[in-house]
Amino acid sequence: MTKNTVLVAHEQIGFVAEKLSTNFQVLKAWEPLSQSDLEAVRAIVVAGDILLEDSYLSQFPNLGLIACLTSGYDGVDVEWATAHGIKVSRAINVNHDDVADHAVGLLIAWTRGLVTGDRIVRSGRWDAKKKVVTRSLSEMSVGIVGMGAIGKGIASRCAGLGLPVFWWGPREKNDVTYPRVRDLMTLAREADVVFVASSADNSNRHLISKEVLEALGPDGLIVNVARGSLVDEDALIELLRSGLLGGAALDVFQSEPTDPERWLGLDNVILTPHSAGVTSSVLPKLVAQLSSNLEAYFDGRALLTPIAA
Repeated sequence: MTKNTVLVAHEQIGFVAEKLSTNFQVLKAWEPLSQSDLEAVRAIVVAGDILLEDSYLSQFPNLGLIACLTSGYDGVDVEWATAHGIKVSRAINVNHDDVADHAVGLLIAWTRGLVTGDRIVRSGRWDAKKKVVTRSLSEMSVGIVGMGAIGKGIASRCAGLGLPVFWWGPREKNDVTYPRVRDLMTLAREADVVFVASSADNSNRHLISKEVLEALGPDGLIVNVARGSLVDEDALIELLRSGLLGGAALDVFQSEPTDPERWLGLDNVILTPHSAGVTSSVLPKLVAQLSSNLEAYFDGRALLTPIAA
């Protein structure tokens, strides 16, 4: 029986090609494609944070599904896809615990100076006559932007550490017991650390603006494990350099990979390479959910984790 044809769109998720090849005919977008290949493609597998141009998708006349390996899908124009009869799926409830772990790990590492301490020891700058003094974690009040699965995971971990937790999002959530403040500026003024854990789309670009970062202040920390587009990165760097913002711990950036030159001399920053949600236990789950959505689509069944326009 002829296998249904799937295109893996991004080389950074190229590892899924081998995983899918048992059940599907898999093509790779970074390799040459013939016109017959373009016509054969019925589903495209994408990393949801990478922009998919409508003009690119228009090359595939028989495309019926855009399957995001990731939970985020801000790179996909869902309204355009729906208008052209193309379904969209994503990962749900797969890596939120790992992302929450990473976020809280960044808080601890920054507050207790773990990265700085490591550099001091490795560089031979450890002076036995002086103690390195850091902040206590117990001093930190926690504000969370977005209370989805990741936000809830961060909240429960911080509450377990004895930290006061509050949050803000555009809508009330009946299943959330932590107090919701009236607006984002209030959250920034009252929190010592702000975690960015909301979904991203065109409507909330630079949600964490210069004004919000200024409200967080010279003792405040911003932790972003959501999307780089949510934070005004130029303003962030300006405030970090001027001392008007205490620090940042970032797993996501406005452009990835980020230019390391942007962060030179900023010792009040911890950076990780968009790795919060990528662990050895999560990858098989992501691939399994992806495969289930592909199989459902080709069998004419309802998608397991569809995205509605």
